[in-house]
Amino acid sequence: KFFFQASNPGQFENDSDVLWQRGHVPETIVYHGRVGINTDAPDEALVVCGNAKVMGRVMHPSDSRAKQNIREVDTNEQLRRITQMRLVEYDYKPEFASVMGIKDT
Repeated sequence: KFFFQASNPGQFENDSDVLWQRGHVPETIVYHGRVGINTDAPDEALVVCGNAKVMGRVMHPSDSRAKQNIREVDTNEQLRRITQMRLVEYDYKPEFASVMGIKDT
């Protein structure tokens, strides 16, 4: 369950009923927009400026728990495909690196 409490409860009275909604699945909430934690200018669906502690699993599309029919492939064919890929090197833009705390750009 999630509980949200503002330090100044009146500051959200105009938009809280409109933006935060109960989800279709029990014990869920839905927010249509960007969410920022320790930032008032999130530029993605969720931006956390600081450490995050997860007490459970984080699923990602590359996670093997989200896949089925995993099987070996023809190595020679895959190496041929790799030789056709465009490989690049890059530097992060300074403004992005500083916001994300990246020192080696």
